[in-house]
Amino acid sequence: MAKDIASVQRSYFDGGLFQLIGWTLLGWLVTICTAGICYPWALCMVYGWRINYTVIEGRRLRFTGSAIGLFGNWIKWLLLSIITLGIYGFWVKIALEKWRVKNTIFID
Repeated sequence: MAKDIASVQRSYFDGGLFQLIGWTLLGWLVTICTAGICYPWALCMVYGWRINYTVIEGRRLRFTGSAIGLFGNWIKWLLLSIITLGIYGFWVKIALEKWRVKNTIFID
């Protein structure tokens, strides 16, 4: 049976522009001040903000990833990119997306 349109709950994003600007600026500042070492932390900050303010079909998402968890992968991806003269860099974005999705859950 098809679901009744009225019974399907809405999906939406309820984050604000000033929050995005603040988290993005903080992420850039931390990355620049640490010469890129804390870039995984900046990514986790922004990912957490985006995901934690997202609701899919009435169920809120929660980002469970940590900068420490990402840091190990980041070093591995960096080394693979250096060894392959940058070729592995094409796969880093996909690997990062897989990691982000793996660390996203429904909280209700």
